[in-house]
Amino acid sequence: MFSLVLTVPLALASGYERVEIPMDGGLLDGVMFRPAGTGPFPAVVALHGCGGLWREPGKLSLRHSDWGERLAATGFVVLMPDSYGSRGLGSQCGVKDLTVRAGRERTGDVAAARLFLQQRADVRPAAISLIGWSGGGSTVLNAVRKDKAPNDGKPDFRRAVTFYPGCRAQSETPSFAVRMPLLILMGADDDWTPVAPCSYLTRAAQMRGEAVELVTYPGAVHDFDHPRLGLKERENVAFSASGTGKVTVGTNPAARADALKRVESFLKAN
Repeated sequence: MFSLVLTVPLALASGYERVEIPMDGGLLDGVMFRPAGTGPFPAVVALHGCGGLWREPGKLSLRHSDWGERLAATGFVVLMPDSYGSRGLGSQCGVKDLTVRAGRERTGDVAAARLFLQQRADVRPAAISLIGWSGGGSTVLNAVRKDKAPNDGKPDFRRAVTFYPGCRAQSETPSFAVRMPLLILMGADDDWTPVAPCSYLTRAAQMRGEAVELVTYPGAVHDFDHPRLGLKERENVAFSASGTGKVTVGTNPAARADALKRVESFLKAN
């Protein structure tokens, strides 16, 4: 799709830059974190959840800034496409009739982000992985399917990590199979995206010989990896497990600490 190889200045030691990602029909906004130096570096495409990329205009959400800075500090270029803001949308957590869907528009955003990174001189084209949270995690599950493998002649993603995705749709799809190592991280007490469908999906994948691992954290709920989110109840959520629109969210320090180390080790594995 693109033939121009981009040159880039020396990377910042911290912070992010705003970028525009070419895609069919226009441009996709995003933010990028880069390690210090010139590279080339491995990279990660990181996908936000239903709340979007920003906590307020001009202020990146704490989760995304925390993960972006941490991954960049360990040597990864981190690209975060803004699937909602690019389309003039705010939070979609209370929206049942989604117009930007995990299996369609957001999967297209993933493909555009991979191609964008592969044109950069500071990125190793064959060393790009995926990570996503909640709705972004559900997008990861769609993007790593064997029947969604890219046919553009460019290297595929290496590995994928998904935090508390909604697994029900994929677990009920007979054709679901993954084409790369996949790590699923969930809270055992998650009442927004329950563990059971992801557990079923993992067992089925492992029986087929696929490299899928599910890590479940006792006592943890949705958003357990957030840097500082007090345990609380959220209301007006479109797809709560109970059907009441109420869910529990909050940081779990032990689960977060393990996830930080586990994700870095997983992404750096050969």
